[in-house]
Amino acid sequence: MKQYLVTGYDYTDEGALDRRMNARQQHLDGAKRLKESGNFVLGGAMLNDDGKMIGSTLVLQFESESELQDWKENEIYIVAKVWETVDIKPFKVANI
Repeated sequence: MKQYLVTGYDYTDEGALDRRMNARQQHLDGAKRLKESGNFVLGGAMLNDDGKMIGSTLVLQFESESELQDWKENEIYIVAKVWETVDIKPFKVANI
């Protein structure tokens, strides 16, 4: 499987936090499904100095680029415009 570091930065407009909170449970449910299928390695929210969620970082793994593309097309934080930018880089978790 190929691993990926996914970094999503939230929009900063007035409704951004509301969109995140409205989509959060669906996002977490999706992460649980990814974990059950072996595609989720780790993930969590990025916080600012005040402890407010400002984005997310995930390490995901997929057998193919098409599986990664399918995830991107269905990830609620992308679809619901929670993440303004999404950076995806090939990644390798250290086996130490």
